[in-house]
Amino acid sequence: MNLLKLKIVTPEKLVFEEDEFTSVTLPTENGEITILPGHIPLVSKIAPGEIIAKKKSGEELLVTTKGFLRLNEKGEIFILSDYAVRSEDVEIAKVEEAKKRAEATMKEKVSEKEFALAEADLRRTLLELKVAHRKRALKEPKV
Repeated sequence: MNLLKLKIVTPEKLVFEEDEFTSVTLPTENGEITILPGHIPLVSKIAPGEIIAKKKSGEELLVTTKGFLRLNEKGEIFILSDYAVRSEDVEIAKVEEAKKRAEATMKEKVSEKEFALAEADLRRTLLELKVAHRKRALKEPKV
């Protein structure tokens, strides 16, 4: 069975590149999709959300904002996103601080543009926290 390769790039850097995935689940503008080996080529817009890339040995969790996805006939998934981060790279203290700043900005009497930017930051930080906490919960030993 051919396995999937996943590469995620932002304007700043290469965020993620690995192969041998058995499935990749990600958010698109038309809803969440799961790509399996053998999937037909695809181009789609990515929506902000969580990417779950599964291997036989476990799974990778990532956060993404809007962007584009291209899947070719070889099972190579290429994502170009405005922002993306691996769950283990999320620094919870920094994200909590960014969340507080976004919430404070939204409470102030600011312009529509500033409010929209703060709202987008808040959504991104909440998503990062959700994915980071979920990844940490998966790693904790079960009692």
